[in-house]
Amino acid sequence: MAVHTSQSVAKAAGDDVARGRSRGTGNPPPPGRLRRALSVHWYAWTMVAPVVIVIGVIIGYPLVRGIWLSMTDANERNVARSIGVNDMPATYEFVGLDNYVDALTGGQFLGTLGWTLVWTVSCVAITFCLGMALANILNRKIAGRSAYRMALILPWAIPGFVSVFAWRFLYNEERGLLNKILGGAGIDGVPWLNDPTWAKFSVIAVNVWLGIPFIMVALLGGLQSIPSEQYEAAEMDGATAWQRFRHVTLPGLRPVSTTVVLLSTIWTFNMFPVIFLLTRGGPGESTQILVTQAYKFSFEISPRDFAQSSTWGVLILVLLMLFAVVYRRVLRTQGDNW
Repeated sequence: MAVHTSQSVAKAAGDDVARGRSRGTGNPPPPGRLRRALSVHWYAWTMVAPVVIVIGVIIGYPLVRGIWLSMTDANERNVARSIGVNDMPATYEFVGLDNYVDALTGGQFLGTLGWTLVWTVSCVAITFCLGMALANILNRKIAGRSAYRMALILPWAIPGFVSVFAWRFLYNEERGLLNKILGGAGIDGVPWLNDPTWAKFSVIAVNVWLGIPFIMVALLGGLQSIPSEQYEAAEMDGATAWQRFRHVTLPGLRPVSTTVVLLSTIWTFNMFPVIFLLTRGGPGESTQILVTQAYKFSFEISPRDFAQSSTWGVLILVLLMLFAVVYRRVLRTQGDNW
C-alpha cells in the first residue's frame, strides 16, 4: 500500500513538472504543426517557394488591386494618366461598398447573371452527356477506334479563336454554309447571330463543340480504370446494359466526374472567347455573360468604368468560390472524399 502511494505521488509530481515545462518554467513546449512541417519537409518547401512567390505576385497583386478599385469611383477620367508631357494625378475617391450595392440591386447584373447561369448549366449538362456517350462508344472495340478518337480530339487541339472564327463563318446569314445547306433544301435561312434566341443556341452549340473533347478524354480514362471483372460479374448476375451502366459505370466514374464537372463549370462560367468573338454579347445584350460585361465596362464604354469592371470581377470570383464550397460540401455529404 505504501509503495502504491509513493508511486502515485511520484506520478503526480512528474505531471506537475511536465505542466510547468509547458508553461515556460522549464523546457519549451513541443513545436506546432506548421513548425514541424517546415522542419521535416524543408527541402520541399524550398523547391515550392519560388513558384508560390511568382504566382502570388502574378495573381495576388492584380486581385488586391481589383478589390481596391472596386471600392472606389475610378474611371478613365480620374485615374492617374499622362497627356503629352503632363502627368495627371489620380483623383478618384473611396466609396466603400457602394459599387457592390448598385450592382446587386440593379437589374443589369442580375439579368446578366441569369443568362450566365443558363449558359453555364446548359453547356455543362449537354457537354457532359455527349462526352459520356462518346466515351462509352470509344471504350468498346470498334473498327477505326483510334481514328475516331483523333477526330473527336481535334476541336481541343485547334486554338479556340480559330474554331470560333470558323463557326462564325458557318453562321453567316448570307454566305454561311449552314444557310446554304438549308437553302438547298428549300428552307429559309436562319439569322443565327442576329436573332437573340438563335444567337443563344448558336453560342451554346459552339461551346459544347469545344468542350466535348476534354470531357470525353477524361471520362474515357475513367472508364478504362474500371476493372472488367465488375462488368463480368454483373452480367453473370443477369444485369441489363442499363443496370450495368447505372450500378458499375457511374459509380466507377464518380471521382473523375466530380472533378470534370467542377472544372467545366468554372471554365464555362468564364468562357470569354466564344461570346466575345462570336457575338460580342449581341445582338443587343442578349448573349452577354458576366465576364464579357466586365470587359465591356473596362475597355468599350466611354468613359471606361474601371470601378464597375472590378466590382463585377470580384463578384464573379465570389460566386465561383461559393459554388466550389457548396459543391464540395454536397459531395462530402454523399460520402465522396474530395
